Amino acid sequence: MGMEKLETTEQFDRLLNETNRFLFVKHSLTCPISQAAFRECETFAADHPELAVYCLYVQEARPLSTYIAKLTGVKHESPQVLLFENGRVVWHTSHWNITYEALTTHTAAV
Repeated sequence: MGMEKLETTEQFDRLLNETNRFLFVKHSLTCPISQAAFRECETFAADHPELAVYCLYVQEARPLSTYIAKLTGVKHESPQVLLFENGRVVWHTSHWNITYEALTTHTAAV
């Protein structure tokens, strides 16, 4: 399935209301740490089509990134992943902690 890019708060609100469980990735186009984390997320998304994965590029969607931080109470970082279940964040991490192994462990359906 891969990752779908979102750019607006309207797209995110629709996702939040229509999708019970998904992973969201905040990615910086200029940060080498973010590049490595994004590759981990891409591989994870390709190997786990059962979980919807969405992303934003911080430089292109700063208002959306800020909106998500305010809405969830999770301080913005980049790179960052947030796992949503039933409209709220149940797990998040950032920077070098974004690994295929961490994504697999923390997104495993309980």
